Amino acid sequence: MFRSITAALLLATLSCAPATDGVDGAGLHYVSSGAGPAIIFVHGWTCDTTAWAEQLPEFEDDYQAIALDLPGHGQSAAPVDGVYTMDLFADAVEDVRTEVGAPEVVLVGHSMGVSVIRQYALKYPERVAGLVVVDGGLPLPVDGEAEPAPIPPADSPWREQMIDSMFVDATTPELRARIREMMLQASDEQALAIAMSMRDPARWSDRTIEAPVLAVMASTREMPDPDAYETVIPKLEMLQLPGTGHFLMMEVPEKFNNLMRKFLQDIGY
Repeated sequence: MFRSITAALLLATLSCAPATDGVDGAGLHYVSSGAGPAIIFVHGWTCDTTAWAEQLPEFEDDYQAIALDLPGHGQSAAPVDGVYTMDLFADAVEDVRTEVGAPEVVLVGHSMGVSVIRQYALKYPERVAGLVVVDGGLPLPVDGEAEPAPIPPADSPWREQMIDSMFVDATTPELRARIREMMLQASDEQALAIAMSMRDPARWSDRTIEAPVLAVMASTREMPDPDAYETVIPKLEMLQLPGTGHFLMMEVPEKFNNLMRKFLQDIGY
């Protein structure tokens, strides 16, 4: 088995990857390799399967390593009504789990993907053996309606600025270019429509996730108080990787993979 894989090779694999009929009219593309307990990797906003190029080959020897393109991302179709919600994304993950026949899964979510796997855990708790959060927000319950994020003006270079803010000095020029290319494939209109899913009130649920959760945060994130999650995520372990930016699983893959493997061992998966 290959122990590393380039983004170009992973894209080539994706082009002949299996697909499901999808949810709400959106056909879903995913990649799967290996056999054993299933791990499903869920990318972030305007990203795709190639965000996990350093994880899929690392875990395929011991697990069934799966990554999907969420609706409207990569090679997965957009929903027919153009509306993106956390339920839509969670149901897409469930569609892939059903397709591969995994009785339960560990879900790994990056950035927006954290909200997706959290919603999945709330909808399908019996299918979740554990969650791995990768530098994504874990919103706490709020009274009333959460303040929505502002919508940027259409004529500003907001996407390029947002992407550049995700890097740190240690992010190599090659990785910066690769991430920019991945994230700028969608049009501004598509990117904004997907971003609206982050306004979904479901993100601020007060329901409890009983599964064990490992949260690995970048050095640029202001770390929340883990005690604040005692009632909603009681089995939460949270740590921070020094010197890392938002795409830490791509910047320091060996460190991230080791942390994830230890978590899998700790929960007996």
